[in-house]
Amino acid sequence: MRYRPCAIALIVPCLVWLSGVGAAPQTAPELEVDVLVYGATSAGVIASYTAKQRGHSVLLVEPGRHVGGMSSGGLGHTDIGNKYAVTGLGLDFYRRLGRYYGQFEAWQFEPRAAEQVFESYLDEADVEVLFSRRLKAVEKAGTRVRSVTLEYAGRGARSPDLVIAAKQFIDATYEGDLVARSGASYTVGREPNNRYDEAINGVQLMTGHQFPEGVDPYVRRGDPSSGLLPEISGVGVEPNGTGDRKVQAYNFRMALCQGEQTIPIEPPDGYEPGRYELLVRLMEKRPWKSLSDGFIISRMPNGKTDWNNRGGFSTDYIGKSWDYPEGDYARRTQIWREHEQYQKGLLHFIATDPRVPEHLRKEMQAWGYCRDEFLDTGGWPHQLYVREARRLIGEYVMTEHNARGAVNVDDGVGLAAYTMDSHNAQRVVVDGMVKNEGNVEVGGFPPYPIAYRSLTPKRAEVTNLLVPVALSATHIVYGSIRMEPVFMVLGQAAAVAASMAIEANASVQEVDVTALQRALRQNPLADGSIPEVLVDDRFEDRVQVSGRWSAAEVQGRYGPSVLRSDAPGGSVRFLPEITTPSAYTVYLYWPSAEGLATNAPVDIRHAEGTEQLTLDLRRSGESLQHGIASWTSLGEFRFAPDEEAWLEIRSDGADGVVLADAVLLVPVRVGK
Repeated sequence: MRYRPCAIALIVPCLVWLSGVGAAPQTAPELEVDVLVYGATSAGVIASYTAKQRGHSVLLVEPGRHVGGMSSGGLGHTDIGNKYAVTGLGLDFYRRLGRYYGQFEAWQFEPRAAEQVFESYLDEADVEVLFSRRLKAVEKAGTRVRSVTLEYAGRGARSPDLVIAAKQFIDATYEGDLVARSGASYTVGREPNNRYDEAINGVQLMTGHQFPEGVDPYVRRGDPSSGLLPEISGVGVEPNGTGDRKVQAYNFRMALCQGEQTIPIEPPDGYEPGRYELLVRLMEKRPWKSLSDGFIISRMPNGKTDWNNRGGFSTDYIGKSWDYPEGDYARRTQIWREHEQYQKGLLHFIATDPRVPEHLRKEMQAWGYCRDEFLDTGGWPHQLYVREARRLIGEYVMTEHNARGAVNVDDGVGLAAYTMDSHNAQRVVVDGMVKNEGNVEVGGFPPYPIAYRSLTPKRAEVTNLLVPVALSATHIVYGSIRMEPVFMVLGQAAAVAASMAIEANASVQEVDVTALQRALRQNPLADGSIPEVLVDDRFEDRVQVSGRWSAAEVQGRYGPSVLRSDAPGGSVRFLPEITTPSAYTVYLYWPSAEGLATNAPVDIRHAEGTEQLTLDLRRSGESLQHGIASWTSLGEFRFAPDEEAWLEIRSDGADGVVLADAVLLVPVRVGK
């Protein structure tokens, strides 16, 4: 990596956590910057890059020793929802990964590749990075944060505390640590449904990732006096919709491989096979045919995989995350290690315990940690998947109504599109049987805007802090927002807003949101380059339709819908608005569907004439990556503002279904 670690940093290996609350002394700061970003998550890296590109001095502070958070910490299978929602530098991240793999975009990727891309942003912008430092205290002057005191978080000899002053602060941590220290209001856990008139917040006993009927919870089957088996939280559950401070389950997203380049899965310290008795009883009721019945195993490039939770008993350490959001550094360290021990023990148990069917043991024995991933942690991920911790209570609270489209905001600075998704929060005994509680998976809605006000604390509390990760949202809608691409989009928005607040000598609550939205739209890569031109089928003023086409909600579509023709004789013409003359690469997007045509006619009108093409819409390869639809390049053409420009896809003569979804013109960037 060539980006600059801060000269005052002591760079040593570390694992870090939150310290206790304390007031900062009135001490002259060792360093003063325009923008301090706390947390080198994906949002933190993008925010730092953006602020530096806008001409401000920036310090990125990371308690650990890696950049990228979950995006470089094992979550290689991106939860997207809808690619239409990913914009600006968030989208650019996946484009850069695409170049890494020799393709246009990459949404499945190795952790090491992601970390290299994040490092490239910091390198290009010459961002100062301070590793192995965590918050100790915050000093305020009225409603403004004046400085933060950072303590050393590494191994070995202690280093003196550092005091860093800044004009604007961005909390990019999953935990909302700076939010809490700054005096901003926040919440932990699940709101009751009646607080915001929601339907699926609070306690929810549903069927997802659930135990089958009849699994006995007691040490001696049928004997309550023998006590509960390990990994059960308790007996009984509150009514649906009841609020509490319970937190959905965390896990590690493991990158596992097969073959000679693997690190064997060894039992963790203190391994106790008895704690996995519930898994044995689950398998008795619902046998696993393969490991895919108990784990989501998603492919990544170069033979690697991303393992996630599936079913009633899997990688989620249910009920063991409750103390994490408010825990001190020692408690968080303990929780982190407990999660690691649980998951490593689970893999070893399945691979070796005679109570596990032989075919599953053999299958698990073929897997191991990847030797070329997570080099300083023995192949184990360096980031715990903190799905939810503290959440800001800011100027605006996003709720379930935003996701469902019942409430819209006009200060949107990013889009969310994923299902309202909560993992289980507890494992309990209901009617004498084991049940998981808290899992919710409700979707079916189009992308929706995230309010800028949800990134800002209440103006009476803190006026120079922005929060793109632990933002102001209820538990249930946060489950839709909390995706890595969204965090990057919001990190960019937060950095532009911080820059505007500095330039206007204003509070973050006073930022001109219309100007902020315009800046994000006109300078999406934060480097002044020519913006790409997108035309989606929903852009009524930029799409001309003739013949019989209907709006369809095909899986994998781009945006809310896709136009579909089952009969010959019609056309859809996309009209890009060209404001800057340039050579552009033209891309066409269509999702996979049954019965697609192999000979769809496509015409491209550009500055030098008309190009006529015939496309096989059934083909995979470039248009389908790991089963996910992607853009397909149709070639490079010149376009100019004063020249006719369009792309038309027709159904005349087609031998099957024709889909018209979206067109993208990407400026050809010399040297990129």
